[in-house]
This record gives sequence, structure tokens and C-alpha cells, in this order.
Amino acid sequence: MSAEARQIRAIIGAPPDAASQALSRHGVLRAGINLSNFLLVSSRTADGSPAGVSPDMAAILAACLDLPLKYVPYESPGPLADAAERDEWDVALVGAEPQRAAVIDFTPAYTEIEATYLVPAGSVLQSVAEVDRAGQRIAVAARTAYGLWLERNVQAAELVSGIGFDGAYRHFVDQKLDALAGLRPKLIEDEKTLLGSRLLPGRFMAVQQALGTPKASGIAIGYLRSFVLAAIESGIVAQLIARHGVTGLSVAEPASGR
Repeated sequence: MSAEARQIRAIIGAPPDAASQALSRHGVLRAGINLSNFLLVSSRTADGSPAGVSPDMAAILAACLDLPLKYVPYESPGPLADAAERDEWDVALVGAEPQRAAVIDFTPAYTEIEATYLVPAGSVLQSVAEVDRAGQRIAVAARTAYGLWLERNVQAAELVSGIGFDGAYRHFVDQKLDALAGLRPKLIEDEKTLLGSRLLPGRFMAVQQALGTPKASGIAIGYLRSFVLAAIESGIVAQLIARHGVTGLSVAEPASGR
């Protein structure tokens, strides 16, 4: 058992039998991993497995459960969420969003990532609040956590969806759109390469990265919630962020109660 798993077990104890049974039906912990989030999956191991904060969280959870770990990777969060009803994974590490909560039970967030806008050269927009106005067009990656948030909250502007961030970026450039929605760390990189572009100050939301389990096996959610809170309060999440040298990823504020 890893040092992190021992530390968490010292805080919350061994997993209840019901939770262990719910998460071990296939003899391994199957962890759904969103490969498109470069902050949480920041590299690959020698054998091609995902590496980063999210894979490490899954490994620590598997150790706490005394289970072997199997990563179930997805290229983007939409297909990962769709798989919740197909028994493809036992726990997923993905942004918690109300649309996904229809089929997934979520823990409190363990990390959060600010989402904001990049605007092109010559734009008159100066703040996040000015983007949602009639006539404005916003490029956004379809079915991302921040994209789902925009679908619920944008009232006047038009959303132009692309497949993945690269697809949204192409729409932004090729169609000369008014703003590109994205995670702040990625937009900082694009600001450096897209001549004259500017990152707007502030944020329109923060993506809450959490653990989720299919509602069909939601009996484990209480244990998963305690696991996340212990990982935050013990400093393990902060240690993982530092270990992988991730910039732009913050430890989420711990929710109250286990």
C-alpha cells in the first residue's frame, strides 16, 4: 500500500464492505480517465498508460481498496460520461456538471481549473461580462465541463461548438469569432502564439474536477466522498499537483462533512 493510501486510511479507516463490493465487481478498480484534460493527465508512462494528478488519484484509491487498478481512457469527457450506463468503469475522474449528474453521482471537487476567454486582435471586449451579448459568437469545445456550463448560462451570445479544443480553436480563427472559451492555462499558451490576441481578466466559471460513480452503483459514493475530502485535507492533492509540476490547477476548497 502506498504512503498516500496509508495516510488516507488513517483518516477515514478501511472502506465499508458495501463500498468495496460495489467498486470491485470485476476484480479490479476500473478508473475512467479523460485524456483531453492536459492538466490532470500531463504525461504518459513508458507503457503508454496515463500519468498525472488524476491517474495518481485513481491509483491511491485502488490502494485504499486493496484492488488492482485498470485505467479506462477516453479521448474526451463526453464519451466518458456516456459510458456511465454501459458498465465500462467503476469510478471516473471528470468535471462535475449537472448534465452528467443525471447518470453519475459525484464527490466534492478535489481540484478546480479557471475557465475564461481569449479574444482576437482588435477586440473591444475588456471583461468576461461583456462577452455574453447579442451578436457575439463564442467558440467552445463541445461537451466539456465549461462548454456545458456555457450552454446553461449564456443568454444572448451564440455558441459555436467544435470537436475538442483544437476544433474550437479552428472555428475561432477561421470564422473570426469574437471569443474562444477555454481553460486558462491552455489559453495562456495560445495567447503567446496568436498575434495580438488577449486573455480577458477574471473567469466565467471554474471546472470542478471530481470523482464520480454510476448512479446504478451509487452505494459507494459516501466512501468516495470521504476519500476526496481526506485527500484534500491531508495535503495529498497539493502534493500531486506539485509532483507533476502542473500550473493552473488549484486544490478545491474542501466541502464540509463526510
